[in-house]
Amino acid sequence: MSTPISIPKLGVSMTEGTLVEWLVADGDAVTPGDVLYRIETDKVENEIEAPVAGVVHITGEEGETYEVGTQIGSID
Repeated sequence: MSTPISIPKLGVSMTEGTLVEWLVADGDAVTPGDVLYRIETDKVENEIEAPVAGVVHITGEEGETYEVGTQIGSID
C-alpha cells in the first residue's frame, strides 16, 4: 500500500510551503524517522521525516511552492 508524502500543516496560519531540498533520491529505501525533505514557510524551515518504511517515489520539485496537503511523492 502506498503512503502519500504531502506538504504538512506546521502552524495554524500556514497555507503553503516551499520544498527546499529532497534529502533522499527517487527509489531510495527509507525507514520511519529518516529525513525525507526540507520545507520552508514564511516563519521557519523544517525537516520532514518518513512516517513508514518503504521505497520513495518523488513527484514534487525542489524550489516549488505547494499548498498544504499537496502530494509531492509517495512511499511504497
